[in-house]
Amino acid sequence: MSRVLVGVKRVIDYAVKIRVKPDKSGVVTDGVKHSMNPFDEIAIEEAVRLKEKKLASEVIAVSCGPAQSQETLRTALAMGADRAIHVEVGASEFNTMQPIHVSKILAKLAQDEKADIVIVGKQAIDDDSNQTAQMTAAMLDWPQGTFASKVEKTDAGLTVTREIDGGLETIKTKLPAVISADLRLNEPRYATLPNIMKAKKKPLKKVTAKDLGVDLTPRIKVVSVEDPPVRQAGSIIPDVDTLVAKLKEGGHI
Repeated sequence: MSRVLVGVKRVIDYAVKIRVKPDKSGVVTDGVKHSMNPFDEIAIEEAVRLKEKKLASEVIAVSCGPAQSQETLRTALAMGADRAIHVEVGASEFNTMQPIHVSKILAKLAQDEKADIVIVGKQAIDDDSNQTAQMTAAMLDWPQGTFASKVEKTDAGLTVTREIDGGLETIKTKLPAVISADLRLNEPRYATLPNIMKAKKKPLKKVTAKDLGVDLTPRIKVVSVEDPPVRQAGSIIPDVDTLVAKLKEGGHI
């Protein structure tokens, strides 16, 4: 049976109104509610379902970040993961951490843990990069099934239904492989109180990026983070002639 490695990220909760820092270096994170990235919840759910179907032997959750990332890992354990690995990253380094660093970490852990499948959310809702799965597959030289809305285990490997612009695409991959979870792959379960209590006793291992041989020096410099422009208020016009006149005034026609 397969061993599944799942990447989970601690992000600002989707319901929180984002505020940009006064110096435009990023967004305000202090004192703000955080939770597991919603697409990573879907990834965990899919891995747990594979285990429940006896298609996977073990589910390992991985998160990179400061000490608070352990809360996200405990949530993953409460959802059904067997054990967790916390890659400790200081707050200053975490602010400049990029998908390439996460990909290198996941690739190394996949090799160390002898994983057959790596599942991550298709993107994180904070940076929307949509890069980690693709780069992890490239670094491992494994096949990939991205934007997955359905995953089926076969004797030869996996059959993955992908969401693409034109509709759906079905591909077959051999194992080991990397999968990225799309919104319609499943509906994640809620962690029940008994499982939350059990999760506290499940093993959680701590390592650092240095232990894994990964250099966290940033490759990209964020020049500025700004709020989107405020939308101007609309107005009601009496007739078509007025509409045309206003469009001409605004230089639109």
